[in-house]
Amino acid sequence: MAAKEAWTPAGPALLFCPADRPERYAKALDRSDVVILDLEDAVAQANKAQARSALIGNPIAADRVIVRINPADSVEHQLDLDAVQATSYRVVMQAKVESAAQLTAHGLPTLALIETPLGAVRVEEIASAPNCVGLMWGAEDLAAGMGGTSSRFGDDEANTGSYRDIARHVRARVRLAAAAFGVAAIDSVHIDIDDVDGLVGEVRDAVAQGYTATACIHPSQVQHIRAGYAPAPERVEWAHKVMAGAVENDGGVFAVDGQMIDGPVIAQARAVLARVTTDPR
Repeated sequence: MAAKEAWTPAGPALLFCPADRPERYAKALDRSDVVILDLEDAVAQANKAQARSALIGNPIAADRVIVRINPADSVEHQLDLDAVQATSYRVVMQAKVESAAQLTAHGLPTLALIETPLGAVRVEEIASAPNCVGLMWGAEDLAAGMGGTSSRFGDDEANTGSYRDIARHVRARVRLAAAAFGVAAIDSVHIDIDDVDGLVGEVRDAVAQGYTATACIHPSQVQHIRAGYAPAPERVEWAHKVMAGAVENDGGVFAVDGQMIDGPVIAQARAVLARVTTDPR
């Protein structure tokens, strides 16, 4: 398989913004690392054309923008693609992707949104598409697509607020497929804006599993996502020690602060240092 063109977001906090609200574009960009200008769920059907016009007429920093387009089988899909082509934006997030062919049909660098049962069971095929640069998954659409009522346990159930088994399975499968095919992995939004503890816990878990970034729906969530992806100073110091030891020992086994260091631990240290980022603004 030929190597893919690498794509990485400018930071870990990706903020959705309705494309029919151009007065919010600059504010959303200022408050996040990447803005997802949304032509799909955030825009009422009656406002779709207005949203595309706003997208074209109100440009912002292209390297920090993703445009979410409607699904391949919708009447809006080609109109969305035409609108994107009329801008300097080139990375799209395609809703409800269910096959690799739905991406290769247009060829734009695409974050495939896995949010249907069929998309979930085909995620490896989708990740293999030449123009797939990343995967994201959607919990609530997934639950609805199975005839369910919620992706999470309710207040009257054990494990309150945590994902149900199928959502956890798809989250893990998306991460595995992204790693297998060398593309970015974006974790799903936490829709309970007031549940800061829940968001923080999910971000920590996403980082531990190697997710690239987390999407969000409110500016107040950005700070918690950034904090979760930023490694603690002591962890950065440890990683520098490990990398220095790897050079000194030419990749052989050695010890740092009483811990045995070998190839997998060196790779973990490298991952820690990769998350030491600067503010893209």
